[in-house]
Amino acid sequence: MDEELRSLAQRLRGESGGSVAYERLLVTEDREELAGVLTEHERPLWAREIAAFRLGCAGDRRAFEALVLLLNHRDPGRCVSAAHALSRLADPRTSRAAAALATNELRVAYALVPVRLLTRLRAPESVPALITVLRRRLTPGDPHWRLALACVEGLGALGDKRAHAILTSARSHPRLTAAAEAALARIT
Repeated sequence: MDEELRSLAQRLRGESGGSVAYERLLVTEDREELAGVLTEHERPLWAREIAAFRLGCAGDRRAFEALVLLLNHRDPGRCVSAAHALSRLADPRTSRAAAALATNELRVAYALVPVRLLTRLRAPESVPALITVLRRRLTPGDPHWRLALACVEGLGALGDKRAHAILTSARSHPRLTAAAEAALARIT
């Protein structure tokens, strides 16, 4: 069992009650069984999460929709597990979905993991989405400075010159100054 699956299993053990179904979903190699969990009625969220995670890590695109829903969940642990599986899934729709979630201002409180996923994906949508999110976070009084910091760090990691202007603006925000300067140094 890899570290990410072990972490997911520990997190969901209590939620599942450590049931036989929980144990079965962690060890089965039957992708049809896992895919069935995603479509069966009245399956608990923990079961759907395990099935989607395992299918996604195995590269089975039937997990895509469930993983995107989990990426947008209010529980950070679910978001992180979904992001890991989505990065392993290598579905071309992932970057568009992550960009849509990251830039949805109605869900800004849950955008941190999609922003980090965009950085990891290094997709064509990554830089424009991170610039959009960061621009919104630089408005006076915006409380989402951690999200802004993730955007600054992501733009630095991506090293795209299109981010120069927004990173220059970010330097004037005290919580972002050091990261913005480091990011600018990486792209110039």
